[in-house]
Amino acid sequence: MEKFATLILVCSFLIVLVLLLSYQATSDEVEDEREFNYEDDSEKGPARWGEIRQEWSLCNKGSMQSPIDLLDDRVEVVSDLGRLQGSYRPRNATLKNRGHDIMLKWEADAGFIRINGTLYQLKQCHWHSPSEHTVNDKSFDLEVHLVHQSPTGKIAVTGILYKIGEPDPFLTSMMDYLVDISGTSEKQKVVGMVDPKQIKTGSTKYYRYIGSLTIPPCTQDVIWTIIEEVRSVSSEQVKFLRVAVHDESDTNARPVQPRNRRIVQLYKPTVEEEN
Repeated sequence: MEKFATLILVCSFLIVLVLLLSYQATSDEVEDEREFNYEDDSEKGPARWGEIRQEWSLCNKGSMQSPIDLLDDRVEVVSDLGRLQGSYRPRNATLKNRGHDIMLKWEADAGFIRINGTLYQLKQCHWHSPSEHTVNDKSFDLEVHLVHQSPTGKIAVTGILYKIGEPDPFLTSMMDYLVDISGTSEKQKVVGMVDPKQIKTGSTKYYRYIGSLTIPPCTQDVIWTIIEEVRSVSSEQVKFLRVAVHDESDTNARPVQPRNRRIVQLYKPTVEEEN
C-alpha cells in the first residue's frame, strides 16, 4: 500500500511538471517570427495574427491585449506600488535575429525583478521601432522590452521608451555585433558577457498595468511596467536595429490595442520616499 501511494505521488508530480512545461512552451514569445508580419493589408498582418494558428487566437479575441495608449486622463496616480525592485548581473548572451526583431538572450541567470513578492528572472530583451506603447497618443522612436519569467511561467515585461537624440550607451556597446549580423545572413551572434544593468531600467516613476505579449501567441496576464522617463537613442542605432533583421519593413510595432476598462497606474513616490 505504501509503495502504491508513493507511485501515485510520483505520477502526480510528473503530470504537474508536464503541464507546467507545456504552459511555458505555449506562453513564450515565438522565436521564429517569419509566420507573421506587420503589414496592415497582409494576410499575415496584425489584424490576422489570431487566425494564423489556433494557439494565437488571443491576438484577436483577447480582452487584455498590449500595447495600449497611456492616457493621462485615464491613469490612476498611486504611491503604494513601491520603487522598482531588481537585481541584475553580467551573464553570457547571444544576439538573435528572430525575423522581425533583434533579441538579446541571456544564457543563464542574469538576475530578476520582484513584483508583489514574486521573483521574475530576466530571460531576454528585444527592440521595437517605432514604440508600441504610446503616451497621450504620442509614439516614440524606439521601445525596448525586458522579458522576465517566474518559476511558474508567469511573465513580467519592463518597457523603456526612446526618442531621437544622443546615442544609447547600451546599444553602442552592441553595435559591432549588430553590424556583423546586418552584413551577413547569420541568424545569431555570440556576444559574451553582457550586464543588463547597462540598459538603465531605474526610475522613480513608472506605469503599471496587466496586458499581453505584443507578438504571438499574445499571452495575457502579463505584468507590464513602463518606465515614465523617456531615454535617448540615435537615428543610426534605430536604423541598424531595423536593417539587421533583413525583413524589408520600416516597422515592427503592433498597433495600439483597446484598453477595455483596464486599470492603468502611475507610480509616483511620496516626498518621504524621494528623500
